[in-house]
Amino acid sequence: MYNLPNLLTISRIIVIPVIFLAIYIHTVWWSVLTAVLFIIAAITDYFDGYLARSRNETSVFGRLLDPIADKLLVVSALLIIVANRMVDEISYIPVCIIMCREILVSGLREFLAEVKVGMPVTRLAKWKTGVQMTALSMLLMSRVGIIQIGDTFIPVWGVLGEILLWVAGVLTFMTGYDYFQRGLDYVKNLEAQKSQVKLLTSKSPVKAEAKVATKSKAQKKTTKKSVRKSAKTKKADKEA
Repeated sequence: MYNLPNLLTISRIIVIPVIFLAIYIHTVWWSVLTAVLFIIAAITDYFDGYLARSRNETSVFGRLLDPIADKLLVVSALLIIVANRMVDEISYIPVCIIMCREILVSGLREFLAEVKVGMPVTRLAKWKTGVQMTALSMLLMSRVGIIQIGDTFIPVWGVLGEILLWVAGVLTFMTGYDYFQRGLDYVKNLEAQKSQVKLLTSKSPVKAEAKVATKSKAQKKTTKKSVRKSAKTKKADKEA
């Protein structure tokens, strides 16, 4: 369980409290430390999966913990950005979209896992993750790299990060809708199968009753024929 890929995954969770302290410690050096730790944690997100596959060290523990660590890391960074007002209020929209999407996908994965249906990561979702991590890294570095144009101070990393945050928000919405549509299609197929089974079940008693009615009619005809034959036989005996 405690192999190198899993240790990298665990390290992403361990650094989250340190990153989260950036809400309360408002110094440039702490902002730099927060951004560096977040960037390193984001990089380990790629390497833990790569090492697990290349070294054949995939495990159930790793599959369980990896998405949890990713979501905790992203949500912590978003909370820091909003709490420290590192983006304009209009940019709270992509922040809300990203957080809602994480909850939506987690719920879908939990539901589909109960019925043993997988939900593989799409290529667009991987692009979304890359853009999202880059945007959050730049926003956490927004207190560094500030340039002055006239009397205006422009945080270069912050501006670029906010632009990428909107791009990540659009990609997040697209991937979230795609995952939701997959879950909805599965539910529709399941309901269609259930209704078909109910229809077949409801038809079977009718068929059984029809068979019974047919048999009873056949038996009545046979009985009538036998009565007629016996009457004819008795009449013949009398005539004889």
